[in-house]
Parts: sequence; structure tokens; C-alpha cells
Amino acid sequence: MAFEVILSQQSSQEFFVSSVICSIVIPLSAIKTDQQKEQEAMKGVILAGGLGSRLLPLTKITNKHLLPVYKKPMIFYPIETLINAGIRDILIVTGGNNAGDFLRLLGNGRDFGLDHIDYTYQEGEGGIADALKLAEYFASGKSICVILGDNIIENNIIGAVKSYEKQGGGAKIILKEVPDPQRFGVPVLDGDRVVRIEEKPDEPKSSYAVTGIYLFDNKVFDICKKLKPSGRGELEITDVNNVYIEKKEMTWDILDGWWTDAGTFDSLLKATNLVAETGANKLT
Repeated sequence: MAFEVILSQQSSQEFFVSSVICSIVIPLSAIKTDQQKEQEAMKGVILAGGLGSRLLPLTKITNKHLLPVYKKPMIFYPIETLINAGIRDILIVTGGNNAGDFLRLLGNGRDFGLDHIDYTYQEGEGGIADALKLAEYFASGKSICVILGDNIIENNIIGAVKSYEKQGGGAKIILKEVPDPQRFGVPVLDGDRVVRIEEKPDEPKSSYAVTGIYLFDNKVFDICKKLKPSGRGELEITDVNNVYIEKKEMTWDILDGWWTDAGTFDSLLKATNLVAETGANKLT
């Protein structure tokens, strides 16, 4: 910062300060162009694969994430969640026999105001972490926000994304208090610290569920590659989160407003009713 003082002369021996000009010198290297900001921006990954067997016979002819939730296809909701949080570079991981329907429905993303949408294909059902591995090339070393394609929220994750960006790495999970936590991954909390996450415990140690929205740095792909399949033969996202917890690189936020998945007949009905009553992905 530089100061320039301008003096005015009243007489041969008297001066007074007429103005002070303050100039701040900012190195050009510190000024980021729009292109640089875009290159550094967090990317979004929507996991919309699987066979949707719990929704048969509806999923016999289409992918679960293309089923209607009130007035829109299910997949519209996670896309809107990411866009509301300022995430515009989005990959959809899909699978099954109807993957091409996503392209016919979403195209290049122009209906959402996007420049493009990326797609990739998961063969079989290897679990959430297995699907996530397919996003490594897309991520290109950047942090990512991962959202399960059947997760729908009332409000937004803007605060969580901003908080994570200040965090500077590691991972963040988003929690929601629920009446039946035993149906979900449940965090074991010690004050503001997550001790571990237990998958569908018979006796939950908290009343919170881990929602299907996760924020990860690029180390997540190395973690996924080292995982071993669980008892049901899948690579579990809970195991990924527990690795971050062991490294003391995990934080958490509480989600405001309602949250639901739509992967069963009951939850699909619940999601439809909630969206009809209050709307979803609200900014205020």
C-alpha cells in the first residue's frame, strides 16, 4: 500500500495537506481470471446407477432416477441442488439397461443453463464407492461434491459448500436428524468431532443419519481403490468416510429443512408429497 501526500503552499513558510491519495498495489498474479476461477471450482458428481430392484416393476422399463417425483423426473432434483450451490461442472454416473434415456432427457444440460453435462457408465452394482471411482478422470484433481441421485432436499447446501471450501481439503458429510437412524449410516459423535460412522446399526449411537451428500478432496479416489468389498460384495461409502475420520480430516454440517431419498415405494411417495407440499431446492 502506498500513500501520496499533496501539499499546498499558503505562504513561503506555511504548508498544509490538501489531499491524501491512497493506492493499493495488487500483483497481477493475485488477480484470478474467470477461466482460472472455473478451473479451480468444485465439480459435482451425481450417482444414478444401480438396477433399482426395490422399485420393480417400475424399474423394469426405466432407470429409477428417471421416475417422476411430483412434477419432475427424480434426476432433476440433485442437478438443481448442485447448481444452487454454484457447482456447474457436473458428471452423471449411470448404469443398467436404460442409461441412454438420461441423454435423451437431459441432453447437454442447456435446459438447466449449463454449458454441458458429462456422463459415464457403471457396469453392474459394485456399490457407491465403486461408482465414485469412475469420476476420477472427470475430477481432474479438483474437489468434488457427490450426491446420490435419489436424494432430495427442501433447501440447499450453499453453506456446507462454502464451509468446505474454507476447510481446504479432507471431507465433509451432511447430517440430518431422523426418527429411524438405524436405516442409514449413523455418525458416532464426540462433541463436534465424528468418531466413526456405523452402517445401519441395530442400536444407533445418535439420532442422525448421514445423508447422501458428500464433499471430498481428490484423495478420495486413492481411498476407493484400496477398499475391500463388504459382506454384501460392494465398496461402501461408509468405509470411505471412516478413512477420512481416521486421518482426522472429516467435518460435518447439519442440513436445514427436510431430506429424503426416493429409493423405495414408501420413500418415493413421501418425496412426492413433500415436494408437492413445500417445494424442493429452495434458496431461502
